Amino acid sequence: MYNNSEEKVILTKKCKFCNAEFDITNKDEEFYKKISPVFKWKRYNIPSPALCPDCRSQRRFSFRNERKLYKRDCDATWKPIISIYSPDKDFTVYESKEWWTDKWNALDYGENFDFNKSFFKQFKDLMKKVPQINLHNQNSENSSYANFAADLKNCYLVFWCHWAEDCIYWNFYINTKNSTDSFRLFDSEYCYECSICYNVYKCFFLENSKNCQNCFLWYDLENCEHCIWCAWLRYKKYCIFNKQYTKQEYEAKKEELKLWNYSNLEEVKKIFNKVKLKTPRKNLNITNSKNCTWDDINNSKNISNCFSVEEYQNSKHCYIWWRTKDSQDLSFWGKWELFYEWVSVQLDSYKVIFSTFCNYCNNIYYCQNCYYCENCFWCSWLKNKKYCILNKQYTKDEYEELIPKIIAYMEKLWEWWEFFSSNLSPFGYNETVANEYYPETKQSAKRKWLNWSDYEADIPKVEKIIPAEKLPENIEEIPDDILNWALKCSITNRPYRIIAQELDFYRKFNLPIPKKHPDQRHKERLGERNPRKIFDRNCDKCWRDIQTSYPENSPEIVYCEDCYNKTFN
Repeated sequence: MYNNSEEKVILTKKCKFCNAEFDITNKDEEFYKKISPVFKWKRYNIPSPALCPDCRSQRRFSFRNERKLYKRDCDATWKPIISIYSPDKDFTVYESKEWWTDKWNALDYGENFDFNKSFFKQFKDLMKKVPQINLHNQNSENSSYANFAADLKNCYLVFWCHWAEDCIYWNFYINTKNSTDSFRLFDSEYCYECSICYNVYKCFFLENSKNCQNCFLWYDLENCEHCIWCAWLRYKKYCIFNKQYTKQEYEAKKEELKLWNYSNLEEVKKIFNKVKLKTPRKNLNITNSKNCTWDDINNSKNISNCFSVEEYQNSKHCYIWWRTKDSQDLSFWGKWELFYEWVSVQLDSYKVIFSTFCNYCNNIYYCQNCYYCENCFWCSWLKNKKYCILNKQYTKDEYEELIPKIIAYMEKLWEWWEFFSSNLSPFGYNETVANEYYPETKQSAKRKWLNWSDYEADIPKVEKIIPAEKLPENIEEIPDDILNWALKCSITNRPYRIIAQELDFYRKFNLPIPKKHPDQRHKERLGERNPRKIFDRNCDKCWRDIQTSYPENSPEIVYCEDCYNKTFN
């Protein structure tokens, strides 16, 4: 657990949005001072935040549209493109290859700072004028329907992915091939409906496992092969319901289950979920780490209130997840140092504050989507620039003389030191990951002055639309004509399609056609995660006080680390 004897609470504040109380420590104040800009030997201090950590996180997430894709025209070539910006949005959008050319210059859209207008109003006007990239998708082949992605080949509807080939309906994977419908998969191949797995092969409906192959419906296994309905096994093979069988017995039992039949498979999944509840879980998943709090932490030290992070140091309030130190309030990916209030992918950058998606940048404040820039304030979609304000070029001396005046003006308007307001986001709240972590209805979003998108794309013309529940139970009975149909999900009432690559995958592994919309399947996978909160409860074996991401009233059996290790290792 996190314990810094030198850290003391010096101030308790009340969040101006939700009224929750939160603490500011002396170490927080040291951090704010460290990241505050200095011009001509004078420091312009960033004060402590006005929002609690959860509200700050919700605000940042509202700027990240991962999964909502639309058809619209490129404003440079008028060619049809796929974009994260729906056609009704008043933005200039370029196809990626056009955006990266030298045919246009973001400085042409620069403005003088107007000391009679709100900074955020001026920045919003700039955002609408400067051309934006249709998708964050680089170095990919035959993978137009992908976002926050790079180095893909033959992928469809994948998000937040790198080094992948022949994958569909994915979210957050690295170095994976020939797989579909999964979340957080690494170094794996031929997988289906898997979540948080490392180095697995030919596995289906798998959760929190590593170094396994040919396994079906299991949870928290390591170095196992040919297992069905198992949980918490290590170095085992030919097991069903954690019971050992010979190879011949295993194959016979597997055939009896008829997992290729949709109804049988759904029934088996229900039974397995009941089995999982009877098997103890460790209170927190923290490995090779020292002095850390929250959950899903690896190879880190001296971090607090961090979730799903790896190789972190001296940081707070960070989510997902890589090689960061001396930072606070970050979300999604990274390789950072001295970051504060930032969201989306960021690589090899230093001291980026109140910004989104700025790659290979240094000393950046209040910027969005800048590349290879340094010493920039209030800029949007710049590349290879320095000493710019509102996309206007200055000399170093001019820049350092004007910035303090703008900061003083922003302080008067209470705009200095806070991240962009959610209503400045180019997306509707319901289009962003904020709605996955902090759900809102349209009515509640409007009450909180959050954007909302009512845009609905036209349904493509198909030969027919059939209810998904009327599909045949077995893949062998599915005709090739299904590629020309739309299937209607009974839960969401939304149509979806089966593509040829997907159908080939199901046939290869004798899997039934899914009867839920891909977004619903994604929602249900996310629903398997624990809350991003820590609760006090007792170990269900020794009754010692523990902290865990399982709420006290949850049905799972939860052990402290000592009891868990004695039971399963």
